[in-house]
Amino acid sequence: MKTNEKKILRRTAPVQATRMVEAIFGCKWSLTVFTLLTDGVNRPGEMVRSVDGLSTKVLNECLRRHIEFGILQKNSFAEIPPRVEYEFTPFGRKFLKVVGDIEQLQQDIGEAVDLPNSENRASEN
Repeated sequence: MKTNEKKILRRTAPVQATRMVEAIFGCKWSLTVFTLLTDGVNRPGEMVRSVDGLSTKVLNECLRRHIEFGILQKNSFAEIPPRVEYEFTPFGRKFLKVVGDIEQLQQDIGEAVDLPNSENRASEN
């Protein structure tokens, strides 16, 4: 006798997206670089001067990783002295929205966790 039970397959995280999110949130400078680009700071030298502790080497590694993921694109200009600027790709703008949603989720979690503690403190007084 056949049963009409539905079997649900175990879902796994998407490998590429997971690797990308881990790499970006694992790099302490990624979100800072995204903020700089959003604020219109798009040249590497200006980025390094804008953030204490950010070295050219670390910035270049960070920018290279974001280019590999397709979040940023590098624009080189044939000028003397050479000029390079970075900007978000269309995918990068979508990804930035996801990052914003994750940051909002973190804030919501923080507020939800703080809420019971603040209610307990109020009832103790």
